[in-house]
Amino acid sequence: MLLLVFATLFGVLLNAGDALQIQCYQCEEMKQNDCSTPEYIVNCTVNVQDMCQKEVLVKPDGIHYRKSCATSGACLISSSGYQQFCTGRLNSVCISCCNTPLCNGPRRKRPVPSVATSNRPPLSLCLTFLLLPILPRT
Repeated sequence: MLLLVFATLFGVLLNAGDALQIQCYQCEEMKQNDCSTPEYIVNCTVNVQDMCQKEVLVKPDGIHYRKSCATSGACLISSSGYQQFCTGRLNSVCISCCNTPLCNGPRRKRPVPSVATSNRPPLSLCLTFLLLPILPRT
């Protein structure tokens, strides 16, 4: 009997490791500040809220943010329903959904490629090809 209880508890603990939980930023009607700091991080409901949602509202007094955990169905329905109102102008409402931890936070800035990693040829090579037709030939 003790073995059966142990096996059952072990199985429950093993299945708990399969649970999916995501962290998102959560705030209501934050004006200007997009609430992407550690105090706004929440753990979403395990195996229920599997996405992060971000709403950006353009109001007369500025940009407001709402962020939360969401179920994939509800988030995708609301984001597609508000697609026509996402203009970036006054009274605009944009809703986006994502499914990685803290993805409803600030946009990450794109890294500026260095000269060494750039796919463009060096400026001196470009100038050579531009000047080649007008250089005197010997």
